[in-house]
This record gives sequence, structure tokens and C-alpha cells, in this order.
Amino acid sequence: MIQITPAVSQSVLAEAADRLRQAGETGIACAPVRELLAGDMAAAYAVQGVNRDHWLKSGRRSIGRKIALSNRAAQKAMGLTEPAYGILYADMLMGDGDMVARGRVMQPRVEGEVAIVLERDLAMEQPTLADVIRAVGYCLPAIEVVGGRIANLDAKPVDLVADNANGGAFVLGAPARRLDGLDLRRMAMSMTKNGNAAISGNGEAVYGSPLHALAWLAARMVTDEMPLRAGDVIMTGTYFAMQAAAPGDVFEIEAEGLGRCAVSFEA
Repeated sequence: MIQITPAVSQSVLAEAADRLRQAGETGIACAPVRELLAGDMAAAYAVQGVNRDHWLKSGRRSIGRKIALSNRAAQKAMGLTEPAYGILYADMLMGDGDMVARGRVMQPRVEGEVAIVLERDLAMEQPTLADVIRAVGYCLPAIEVVGGRIANLDAKPVDLVADNANGGAFVLGAPARRLDGLDLRRMAMSMTKNGNAAISGNGEAVYGSPLHALAWLAARMVTDEMPLRAGDVIMTGTYFAMQAAAPGDVFEIEAEGLGRCAVSFEA
């Protein structure tokens, strides 16, 4: 259960949630919410929850989670000791090679990831690596289109978490593979932008391994009383630094031994 500081009232949580939701609905970026929330990460998750409840009641469907800030060096630079998470909704999912329409994602940036589809629940308080391996159904190459609703990308960790971990859209590539023969920790992934090499990395950047990141998420979701279930899609975290996206850009990733995934942006 998330414990919120007494200094942050329910009305303040509602105000912050409304600010972010209105930014997304109007396409007009908003001011940061961290001062409203007294810099409290628990309050940021509570704001995320306020909007989650609103969206679920409005008909959106939750299909999984995304892990953000999975790079340990980035966490240290931001004064954090663990990653963060957000919710994946069905309307965020795009097909391999699809085009992101103008205005669909605010201030878009692109990351290369491995997505995991669970075939078993991961509902234990302290999952082991063996528990995680048994729960994984399939792995897919994936691209996350990060979207920030805070003006000028002036977002600190509290703003990011409140803003659903900057969830914008995500693309699942092909093929879907079992873990057999895959070493997600050592797997190399490269990205091209408009046909030119842009950046590369490997799974060690993702909290040591995407499977370690998944174990962290599973434990955290039990603590927050939203355990991971069979069928959930998990975006495990980026293999390299996010790349800015502009109208007309085309991005493609190739994950060694896994597959490819592409997305473009309307010109």
C-alpha cells in the first residue's frame, strides 16, 4: 500500500491529476506538479492512480506495465534507489511499422526495449529469478514512444511518475520468442534513425538485466496491491538513451537473436 505524506491532501492529488489529464486532452503542456506534491514520490504514484481510476471508468483498458528509469546510473543521478513504473493501456499499443499521428504523443522521444508477455501470475512478495523465468511467456522487440505532458520536458522523477511514467505509446515487433536461447542481459540492440545508425546498447543497462527489472516490478506491484497477472505486457526498460523524434522521422531497432521493430512519425 502506498503511504502518502500527510502534507498532500486529496484535493491536491486531484488538482495535480487534473492538470496532467487536461494537458494530455488539450495537447497543451502543463507546469510541473512536483511542488504541489511536496516532492513526494508516494504522492506522485497516488496521482497516477487517480488518473488510472478515471481512465478505467471512462473505458480505457489496462494491459500491463512499463518500467521507467531502469538504468542504475540514471537513478543515482536523480537521487533514486529503484526504477519507477506506469500503466500500459490498450489504446497505447501500436503495430510494427505503424505511424504516430501528429499530436498523438506530446514531446515524443523513442526508446528500444524488450517487451515481455507473462503466461503466469507473478504475485509473490519476493520473486526469485526462477519465478520470473517460469512466468515469462514470450519476449518481443519493442519501441516505446515516450510522451511528456510537462512543459519544456522540465520533469523531475515526481513529475514523471505522476505523468504515468511519461507513457505515450508503444510498438511490439516480431517475432515473439520464448526465453530459450535468449540472454537478455548480454543481448545487443541497435537503433537506426532515418536509415542511419543512431545508438546501441545491451540489456545490462536495464537494471542489470530485463529479468531483474521484471523481478523488481513484480515485487513492487505486490506492495502496491496490483500484482502482475498472466497476459500482462511488460515494457522492461530501455537499452540505451532515448532519442528525440520529429515529424517525418523513421526509427527501427534490431535486437540480436530476437527480432526487429519499427515506427514512424507523421510528417
